[in-house]
Amino acid sequence: MDPFSTTNLHLLPLLLLLMMMMMMYPCNSSIDISVEDKDSLLMFKQHWIGNPDQTLSSWVASNSNCSNWTGLACENTTGRVISLILTNMNLSGQIHPSICKLTSLEFLNLSQNNFTGTIPSCLGSLVALSTIDLSCNRISGVLPDTLMNLGNLRELVLNSNQYLGGNMPSWIGSFSMKFEKLDLSSNSFYGDIPKSLLSLNSLKYLNLEKNILSGDLRDFHQSLSFLNLGSNKFSGTLHCFSSSAKYLSVLNLSNNSLVGGLPTCLASLQALTHLNLSFNLLSYELSPRLVFSEKLLLLDLSYNDLSGPLPRKIAETTDRSGLLVLNLAHNRFSGVIPLEITELKSLQALFLSNNLLTGEIPSRIGNLTYLQVIDLSYNSLSGSIPLNIVGCFQLLALIISNNNLSGEIQPELDALDSLKILDISNNRISGEIPLTLAGLKSLEVVDFSSNNLSGALNDAITKWSNLKYISLARNEFSGNLPSWVFTFEEIRMIDFSGNRFSGCIPDSNFNTSLNFNNNANISPAISITSNLAVSISVFALDSNELRFKYNFSSTVGIDFSDNLLHGEIPKELFLLDGLEYLNLSYNFLNGQLPALENMSSLKAMDLSHNSLSGSIPVNISNLQDLELLNLSYNRFSGFVTERQGYHRFPGAFAGNPDLSVVSSSEGHELRSRFRLIRFEKLPEAL
Repeated sequence: MDPFSTTNLHLLPLLLLLMMMMMMYPCNSSIDISVEDKDSLLMFKQHWIGNPDQTLSSWVASNSNCSNWTGLACENTTGRVISLILTNMNLSGQIHPSICKLTSLEFLNLSQNNFTGTIPSCLGSLVALSTIDLSCNRISGVLPDTLMNLGNLRELVLNSNQYLGGNMPSWIGSFSMKFEKLDLSSNSFYGDIPKSLLSLNSLKYLNLEKNILSGDLRDFHQSLSFLNLGSNKFSGTLHCFSSSAKYLSVLNLSNNSLVGGLPTCLASLQALTHLNLSFNLLSYELSPRLVFSEKLLLLDLSYNDLSGPLPRKIAETTDRSGLLVLNLAHNRFSGVIPLEITELKSLQALFLSNNLLTGEIPSRIGNLTYLQVIDLSYNSLSGSIPLNIVGCFQLLALIISNNNLSGEIQPELDALDSLKILDISNNRISGEIPLTLAGLKSLEVVDFSSNNLSGALNDAITKWSNLKYISLARNEFSGNLPSWVFTFEEIRMIDFSGNRFSGCIPDSNFNTSLNFNNNANISPAISITSNLAVSISVFALDSNELRFKYNFSSTVGIDFSDNLLHGEIPKELFLLDGLEYLNLSYNFLNGQLPALENMSSLKAMDLSHNSLSGSIPVNISNLQDLELLNLSYNRFSGFVTERQGYHRFPGAFAGNPDLSVVSSSEGHELRSRFRLIRFEKLPEAL
């Protein structure tokens, strides 16, 4: 077919453009690098400390073809290097000044490597540069003022160089009218924002997050599309940013010391998609006139001192767009959750925890079919869990702990088969765990503690094969502990304390749990308790997609304390070299205590208030991480010497009248009846 026939005339402009580009920019497969630039690049390479991945093996004197040099692009006629992009190549060493001899260089990107030292001041002589990206390295020092000589510079990206900083230079806003992007985030700059930067008309993108900048927050006088001043020390009140009303899409002022209320003029930011004002000192009520456009995807006002009722309408919605993330947690909002919140059809994450909310969970919450996260914890909500919540079939986390909720766990909750986190702790929920919950096969974190649940454990729990944490503590469960209790491969914590479980501790296969048997996988330094810490993060990627991520912190442990268990403790339990916490206190356990030297990760053990007998294990000196030990109020007998390592735990043997302590320093036997120092569990809240 003739490409210029009548039916293809609409392609003619495109074909002509392609032909012109081919004539202007012929194939550069045979372009030789200019001799001067090749020498400069080879000198640049020689001064690296290392290139362990050999990603630049093509950089050799015998190779003159530009297209064969990794990361290079050359001008078609002269062979001069115009682009040097060596991102994420595990390169190290200092940026040698020989790079400044690449006089035609327009694009310089050395990001995501391990370069050290300072930024060469001679970069200011490369007047053709339009982009400099040295982000994510280990560059230090200050910004050379020669950079303001770069009249063609459009982007300066230097973020994530921890030791790059100093006083924010006054000349930083003196670039030409071509300059559009400045990213100095995650560095060590301090001082105020220079006035010149507030009125650099060409600037569109400004990211100064995670520095030590201070002073009163200023208004900007240019049409910004991106402004991030989060995690600094700015004070003062919020501005309207009216100069950016039509273009500003991202505004992040979180983690500063801003005061006052939210001005209603913020709603006039027509292009706003992300607004983060969390971790400030904002107060007062939200005006009912503060209604954002349907373009807003993320609104985070958490960790402030906002009060009054929750707004009935916070953002416009349409069938195709609307709010994805609403975070109003950790404020002082009061009253009921308005029914209108269920009209945010696009909502995927709802955080209202740690407020003063009352009333019931809205019965129509199931209308929010895209919800992935619901966190209503630490309020004063009452009533039962609405059955309509099963309409949130994409739910990944349901956290409604620390309220006044009652009623029973409905069998229909098995419809939430994507659920990873289920926390209903510290309420007044009663009844048994429904067998249908076997359908929640994605569960990883389950906390039913501090309720009025009862009955024996059924086999539904065995279907939660990905389980990492389970707490049924402080309920009214009864019956024998099932044989499958230790069969979860990913489990870190099992807490069944404060119930009425009876029978023996199952002598099952303790080798199933990877965490119980891996002393190399030690948890970070957190409180030695059976408690849970979950931190959920959500990221709005675009107008339709949300990324869910949670960090989970828990001691690796077992807590069966305060039950009615009897019989001997299985010896295999004392061979778990990954176990950090073991609490079997306040039961009726008997038998002897085996050697403990294999429990190399142990940090806390409480076996008090049982009927254990026999001698104390010979030596625990190798248990260097052990911080808490309580063997009091048992029937131990024999002798304990300081050389065994027990001198670190005064009161650990109280209430064992047939147990004597020998002081090796004094050389004689001391028989003492220890005063009671009861092993108390640490507070429930982390």
